[in-house]
Amino acid sequence: MRTIHSNIVQFRGTHYDFGFEQGIEIKDSLTVKNRVKQWKVRKPRFSVTEQEVKDAIVRFAPGIWEELLGLRDALEWPMEQVLMEFGGYRLDYVRSGCSIVTGDNYLIRNYDYHPKTYEGRYVFFQPTDQGYAMLGPSQRVTGRMDGMNEKGLVIGYNFMHRKKPGDGFICCMIGRLLLESCATVTEAVVMLKEIPHRHSFSYTVFDKSGKTFVVETSPRGVEVRESTVCTNHFEIMTNENRNYLVDSYRRMDIIQGQKHSLKDANQAFRLLNDSDKGIFSDEYRNWAGTIHTSAYIPERLEAWIALGGDQEPTIFDFESWVAGQDLKKDQITGEVDTDIHFVHMDENATWLRKDKV
Repeated sequence: MRTIHSNIVQFRGTHYDFGFEQGIEIKDSLTVKNRVKQWKVRKPRFSVTEQEVKDAIVRFAPGIWEELLGLRDALEWPMEQVLMEFGGYRLDYVRSGCSIVTGDNYLIRNYDYHPKTYEGRYVFFQPTDQGYAMLGPSQRVTGRMDGMNEKGLVIGYNFMHRKKPGDGFICCMIGRLLLESCATVTEAVVMLKEIPHRHSFSYTVFDKSGKTFVVETSPRGVEVRESTVCTNHFEIMTNENRNYLVDSYRRMDIIQGQKHSLKDANQAFRLLNDSDKGIFSDEYRNWAGTIHTSAYIPERLEAWIALGGDQEPTIFDFESWVAGQDLKKDQITGEVDTDIHFVHMDENATWLRKDKV
């Protein structure tokens, strides 16, 4: 077992200033140093123009473009490098796991992925220029793995496959676009139908109404269904599914079998976070180990997160934060059973063969 952490980031102000502040924060970080090395092995398979990315982002959330400009100025990078690292458009995404369950005023989500991609930032942002205040773990700085905004909209996503990619946004940027601009599940569903999708994912959206929609998306189509459980396969666009889905169906069957006995968010959280319940995964080497479990309670704007399994969650009162009360806590800690390097904590968290797995 090893102790890991996520740093808590709090910011109130314009998108540009937020981008600049984050650029200063990460400029000399292990995350940036490791990712520079990672690109030497995983060469980008695309070329993209600045105007193309700007047009795509500004259509849905213009403030995010300003955030990218702030990152550029703080990092003193060419815009092409900023977009390749943080733009969230026409990038590639590797396989992952993830499980989601919703119930009476809660959404619980396991984020299953590879430690060398986890940047360890839990972000609170209240923009003063445009867009909704939000919180959630970040991915590629500008993106969100899951999260909730001030209106009580909650989002999480589940990987399906990355074959036949299209010209569009990757999952974490789509999560950010939804939180930035949508107040309800209805608005989120509409946007998910309009957003161009790079890969195939399901997005689960939940809000104070108690309704849950699972939106199956790919570069070739979008389908919407109501469901309280989502793992890693499509129910409608089955022709898009991968061939091997045994573990996805196994986790879904466990959750559905326990749904009737889940009385509250705490029991649902334990079902996903406890290592003996069958949902939590330690398959870190296979890009499917549970790094964090998130919970969102939109009715009272409360968010929970635990790093690793068998953990008590750290609980945040987002309503108080939106009202102006800053957090005194600056870090979340937990434990995971792996010796794999984390990109934000370890040197040589790269894909080079000479580096440790």
